[in-house]
Amino acid sequence: MAKDGVEKSRGQKLQLVTEPKEFFYELIRDALSAQRVNVQAETEFYLVHLMERFISTESLYPRSSDGSLQEEALALMVKGAFEQVALEQQRSLFRHVGDFSLYVAGFFQDSLNRKIVDLDYYIGMGGAAYRAVAEREESQQKQKIYGELAEKFPKFVDVLAEVSDKTTPRSEKDLLRMYDVWVRTRSERAARALQEAGIIPSQSARKTLQ
Repeated sequence: MAKDGVEKSRGQKLQLVTEPKEFFYELIRDALSAQRVNVQAETEFYLVHLMERFISTESLYPRSSDGSLQEEALALMVKGAFEQVALEQQRSLFRHVGDFSLYVAGFFQDSLNRKIVDLDYYIGMGGAAYRAVAEREESQQKQKIYGELAEKFPKFVDVLAEVSDKTTPRSEKDLLRMYDVWVRTRSERAARALQEAGIIPSQSARKTLQ
């Protein structure tokens, strides 16, 4: 199995993805195990569904009147959620902020190095958004799912980043960026990647802010 489309690895045979849900389930399960993150089954399924849904760019960004995709700042998304009168609309928009933040912070973590806002920003906004959903949910089961997503948001970012490592071709590791991620978040995934490259992160390094 593989992703929707085709994958190529250094001249090896192409692999067609026919069952994305099953494919992402295996990746998420393996990444959770590698990161030593224990989650309830419903939260694990939520992560699989998120990966499957965001295969399409249209799920990440809304479309304007002319049909083009629009990238909206997280702060504006949150503002829009608070301005909604209907509780269901608030939940929906906060949920999208959480999903969007988690996916971008995990799957496109390296690209954040070239943006004005960084990984910390997405982690903070995403965790707060899921917490807002949990507070507005009437179902106790859904409260537990979103509460867990909020509480373990940085760990889930690492989980999706590991999935990205396994599915996105890369010419080389950006070790400086990986070290910066470790300094900021104490990510176990980042520490392991550095150690595999022969770099031992200093435990005395302090978290820095830009």
